[in-house]
Amino acid sequence: MAESHEVQRRDFVNIILVALGSVISLIIGIPAIAYLLSPAIKVHQEEAWIPLGPLDSYPLDEPKLFSYTRTTVNGWEKTVSSFGAYVWRFGTGESDVRVYSNMCTHLSCRVTWKEDSNIYFCPCHDGQFNTEGDVVAGPPPKPLYEYEVKVEEGVLTIKHMEV
Repeated sequence: MAESHEVQRRDFVNIILVALGSVISLIIGIPAIAYLLSPAIKVHQEEAWIPLGPLDSYPLDEPKLFSYTRTTVNGWEKTVSSFGAYVWRFGTGESDVRVYSNMCTHLSCRVTWKEDSNIYFCPCHDGQFNTEGDVVAGPPPKPLYEYEVKVEEGVLTIKHMEV
């Protein structure tokens, strides 16, 4: 003869409480785990095309500073960094333009264009670069970083890379 298994009231309440607790834990736990892991699985963008405006707005044979900002997200920390680039048009064609970073290659100080001597000058350690970004004096180990450039429909755009 088979024994019947009666479910006691206490056992029934325990089963219902465990089931409800499990469902509530899943409802709360899955989004919480996704929130905690999401910064690790996000795709980080290292490059972007930055529009600098109409090419015609930049004067010939006179480097002009253009400033822009980039926002980076590292986990929950959001950082806004400012960058500068010198646009140098040396001709009237769309390919007659070069864009250089305004950061010295020695210690990343900001360089300024000195019109009277036609050089980019770094005040930190007297670094000097010519209009092509090549080192002419001081301790910088290499030329100014030159951005990749494209002109589409008269708008100058540079490829920003984290350097």
